[in-house]
Amino acid sequence: MILNNSILAIDIGTTNIIAIVASNDFSNKINILGVGQSKSEGVHKGNIVDINLAGNSIKEAVSTALNSSGSIIEKAVVSLSGANTKTLRGNGVVNIPSGQITQNDIKQVLKMALYNAQIIADYEVIHVLPIFFRVDDGATISNPLNMNGSRIEVSVNIITAKKTSLINVRNALKQADLEVDKFVLAGYANAISTLEEDQKKLGSAVINLGGTTTQVVVQKGSTILYNDFLPIGSEHITNDISVTFHTPYSAANMIKKQYATLLPSRDSENENELNIKKVKLPILGNESESKEISLDQIQPILHARIEETLCIIYDKLVESAAIDSIDGGIVLTGGMTYIPGIKELASMIFTNIPVKIANPRNIQNGYINFNTPSMSTIVGLLLYELDSENNFELDSNSELRKNNSLQTQNNFMQQQTANTRPSQSTLNDIQEIKTVNKQEKKSKGLSSFLDKIARWL
Repeated sequence: MILNNSILAIDIGTTNIIAIVASNDFSNKINILGVGQSKSEGVHKGNIVDINLAGNSIKEAVSTALNSSGSIIEKAVVSLSGANTKTLRGNGVVNIPSGQITQNDIKQVLKMALYNAQIIADYEVIHVLPIFFRVDDGATISNPLNMNGSRIEVSVNIITAKKTSLINVRNALKQADLEVDKFVLAGYANAISTLEEDQKKLGSAVINLGGTTTQVVVQKGSTILYNDFLPIGSEHITNDISVTFHTPYSAANMIKKQYATLLPSRDSENENELNIKKVKLPILGNESESKEISLDQIQPILHARIEETLCIIYDKLVESAAIDSIDGGIVLTGGMTYIPGIKELASMIFTNIPVKIANPRNIQNGYINFNTPSMSTIVGLLLYELDSENNFELDSNSELRKNNSLQTQNNFMQQQTANTRPSQSTLNDIQEIKTVNKQEKKSKGLSSFLDKIARWL
């Protein structure tokens, strides 16, 4: 049974926009009800730069998703690029009057940590993620619910985003007749969809190599220790090829998709074949003419750009000391991971740190294949809203993130109660029947009394 708790998730990427309508059933399975995709317009390097163009792209994807699902939804869970975000620390302490910690106590101590933090005036809070809790003077813990004590304290990481960026997203959604229900950092969504529990426990860096941007987060336990953003992606490789060979962008993109590889030749015979094999590229400005290039000229261009990107990330992780918190390794995801040899190159840069390419958790459905790295963000949005895992954190509305499986069961019980409760018209009918029965009983009683008098006479 699919219950009426459908959500709309929208991943606003720089190259594509994807919208998905989904819901939990009573067994806590995520059901995909509708999918829509569109080419992203008005978005540049993670930022909305044209409200109307972005709004039209969002509307196209959302309309397809809603029409295919038959749903009417007016609010959406929306991904937020790591551009224009900042992370800061906070601490809070509250007393426990009842002696046993409730969800409300956890919410209050998280809000106290938020209150104590120095939020920059033109920034807005997106996530309040606990690093640890402590009850009285005990050890640090991750789940204080139902524990006994007189005081609870928390240390948190607070992710904030520039207000102007959020306003632009909200205005773009208004163009599609939608409101933002909540924002989710895209890097956090990537971590939710790709990391295993052991990787979270040990600490891992998730690097999403996208079309024009690269998102980096380090997650340890239930918190994001580090969050960064680079305005570099696979389209920069396309641009490098276009500039190097003076060929149109479309031709450079075709070459990248068909022949891009970072893998070295295995033997001299293959190397000679690579040197000999040539492709024709049209000349920019005079596309009726073309020139030949050998495929071995492509690899150095790819290698230089991707190596530069990964080295920048490595330096940033070292500079921030976040690299000391990734015993779980490096996880690569996003569209650029399709390039053969990228894992091997990353392993050479992140020495002595395990590197893997990860697909997001695959949600079985009849609409779309989620088992690809480019789907990491949208799957993370769905899991953030619909997964049963209960993380004690505040969302972008400063509300405690709810366990959706409990919400689903509550909705089910309310629905069952509503179905079994008689309507007002039914109650009126019952009252009328009772009145008739009373009148009949009175009539029968009088008739019986007169019969007895007649018999006596």
